[in-house]
Amino acid sequence: MTTPGTDGERVDGEPTDGERVDGERVDGERVDGGSVDGDGTRCVRAGLPEPAPGQPFLPGPVFAAPYHLDPRQGPAAAPNGYGRPDNPTRRLLEAAIGELEGGDVRVFASGQAAITGLLLAVLRPGDTVVLPADGYFPVRAFATDTLAGIGVRVLFAPTAGPYPSFAGVRLVLLESPANPGLDVADVPALAAAAHAAGALVAVDNTTATPLGQRPLDLGADVVVASGTKALTGHSDLLLGYVATRSAGLLDPVTAWRTMTGAVPGAFDAWLAHRSLATLDLRLARQSANAAALARLLAGRPDVTGVRWPGLPGDPAYALASAQLRRMPGVVSFDLGDAERVARFLTASRLVAAATSFGGLHTTADRRAQWGDDTPPGFVRLSCGVEDTADLVADVTAALLA
Repeated sequence: MTTPGTDGERVDGEPTDGERVDGERVDGERVDGGSVDGDGTRCVRAGLPEPAPGQPFLPGPVFAAPYHLDPRQGPAAAPNGYGRPDNPTRRLLEAAIGELEGGDVRVFASGQAAITGLLLAVLRPGDTVVLPADGYFPVRAFATDTLAGIGVRVLFAPTAGPYPSFAGVRLVLLESPANPGLDVADVPALAAAAHAAGALVAVDNTTATPLGQRPLDLGADVVVASGTKALTGHSDLLLGYVATRSAGLLDPVTAWRTMTGAVPGAFDAWLAHRSLATLDLRLARQSANAAALARLLAGRPDVTGVRWPGLPGDPAYALASAQLRRMPGVVSFDLGDAERVARFLTASRLVAAATSFGGLHTTADRRAQWGDDTPPGFVRLSCGVEDTADLVADVTAALLA
């Protein structure tokens, strides 16, 4: 992986002058022995039905609670019996995400529904789970409030380590890159250690997306993610998913979703599938913008704690360069106090104050206000797809204000 750049330079393994060097094609030949198609082609075609004259590329959403049943065979005669477990629009989205993640997928009503569904489907009283100490804070809150309350032993470990012994552990959950601190976990090494101890490994792939890394290829047993963020990228829906190659994990997750009803609606599933087509394009611009802003912020004496895994000198740079196929569009830094963050956001024309990340619009969020264990001036900035030069100019002016 080359040093990030702009103005025609390489940016985080993205193509320049028609070449692909991120594990896809170089001069028309494969360099990793994988699928013939590149990221952009896979995103555009993922989950689409076979072409048929007179039919759309992506069928419209199917809105149904009940379906017609065979009078004698009932639901056994057709794939659709009732809207909670069965929906063709949802199945097309699951096929699309599954092609990108490399596993079988079940989508959920939100990322939190997906990760809590996985935890509750897999863990039983007396089990031990290891969770990221610096990951998404509602998961930690759920663990201490709910999992511990039903007799699950909860251990926390920083994404960058050190990790406890995995002896007697049922599940190890990693979040890499972590949200919001952007540390990176050594997924292959941790998966090997966990498997040696008899533990399962789940990886939260929200920040990286399946174009940034495929945890199932790195040794993970299951992937969980919020599709609300960069995967769909238009800030107009809530979505989560679980992906695995193991029927022994997929079946209980499917049963849990069916029993709890934590399914996305047909229109949200359709919107998400439509949005997947531009994932490659969106990530390329977001990563380029993150590279430019990380360099800008790192060079300012009035900004501290700049983190971006693609920045040479970042603590996660070496591991991220080896493990990630492309860098995320999220940068974190510290402006010292809450008042300066407020002045920065007020002065900016292009950076909106909003939570979540991965959307088309650049946003920034002071994470301490939501309960994250971060300093009062800590900012998570999510780069949108604005022109890089405009974004750099705007952030520079807002910092001066």
